[in-house]
Amino acid sequence: MANIGTVLKAEISRLARKEVRTEVEALRKASTAYRREIAELKRRVADLERGLKKTSKALPQPPVAAAAESNRMRVTAAGLRTLRAKLGLSAADFGKLAGVSGQSIYHWEQGKSVPRKSQLPKLISLRALGKKEARARLGQE
Repeated sequence: MANIGTVLKAEISRLARKEVRTEVEALRKASTAYRREIAELKRRVADLERGLKKTSKALPQPPVAAAAESNRMRVTAAGLRTLRAKLGLSAADFGKLAGVSGQSIYHWEQGKSVPRKSQLPKLISLRALGKKEARARLGQE
């Protein structure tokens, strides 16, 4: 005959396992649902990023040069390159005349960036310079 203590212990263990199993099953289902939801959200984010990339490629790119209100205040990348070549200056020297770094001049000419509106009048004034006057200004500074 079995000891009552052993039988009671076995029954308590069985009931405890049954209760734990029901609780764990609910947690497992919730965890699975959360993983599924996270995977769906990741897919949506990836789709949206792809769509954004396609849309940004389809949009017209901003102009290479900055344009001010008046046509006289318009500076283009090609115009800067031409002006610098006309004056026979390096990007660093041209930058000294314009009051910016040579790297800024290089980026403007490549179309990677554009001059600020506050820099446009100085760039426009450089159009009136000749080679000799540009060299003279560089010698004075």
